[in-house]
Amino acid sequence: MSKVDLNVLRAFLAVARERSFTRAAAQLGVSQSALSHSMRGLEDKLGLRLLTRTTRGVSPTEAGERLLANVGPYYERIDAELESLSALRDKPAGLIRISAHDHAADTILWPKLKKLLRRYPDISVEININYGMVDIVTERFDAGVRSGDLIAQDMIAVRIGPDFRMAVVGSPAYLASHGRPANPRDLAAHSCINLRLPTRGGLYAWEFGKRRNTLHVNVHGQFICNTTPQMLEAAVEGYGLAYVPYDLAEPHIASGRLGSVLDDWCPLVPGYHLYYASRRQTSPAFALVVDSLRYGN
Repeated sequence: MSKVDLNVLRAFLAVARERSFTRAAAQLGVSQSALSHSMRGLEDKLGLRLLTRTTRGVSPTEAGERLLANVGPYYERIDAELESLSALRDKPAGLIRISAHDHAADTILWPKLKKLLRRYPDISVEININYGMVDIVTERFDAGVRSGDLIAQDMIAVRIGPDFRMAVVGSPAYLASHGRPANPRDLAAHSCINLRLPTRGGLYAWEFGKRRNTLHVNVHGQFICNTTPQMLEAAVEGYGLAYVPYDLAEPHIASGRLGSVLDDWCPLVPGYHLYYASRRQTSPAFALVVDSLRYGN
């Protein structure tokens, strides 16, 4: 037997429950004649009479009652689920997943989103720390955060933070023992704390710029890690030079635990941007997250 049109089954349920073609047709927004034609087509396809028609109205046969009892609850569940999805559309609720660097998470995402989470207890946010260029669509993230020069052209990008400067830092003891590099090329003679990038599979080449000169320097040292806080802590403890966002190192520089070098070579990095795949059908919860990160409200 060929498949039965689900819309025809829904129409049968309306007739069987209302026991009236007139009321069922009004409920479904179709004509009585079209509804009657659909019911006869359903009966012909099943080879069973489902409805008894009289001048006083219509009532289900034994087969019709069985179909109503067994199929009706499934349609009720479907309707209930569709209604709950509509509620999600209108109510700020649900989980928003974001991929980001720890620097962006610590300095921008958490300071801004914690206010939102207090105001909207039905919104949940998951921040996944990742230094790789994550495919947010494949990995089922709602959005990612990266600096502005690293975002693919086909993504929608919203600036959420100012440009920031990088810094090369080392402990006073290390600098006293090994000297202060005057040029990025001098780093070849230093122990440097490396960052492993998961996407590229290699070590991050430190980026420098001065006037029109740009350099990417591959550094070497005893310690390799995959997050910025580890690099910063190793530098504080004298294990070498680290290349980190200046704002993270600034408290240690102010306290004398770190000194900065190559300041005139350290570049200004385009600020962090939230990026995502489409403007269409974004949930109220996601729209609130975007606005909170963009405007800080």
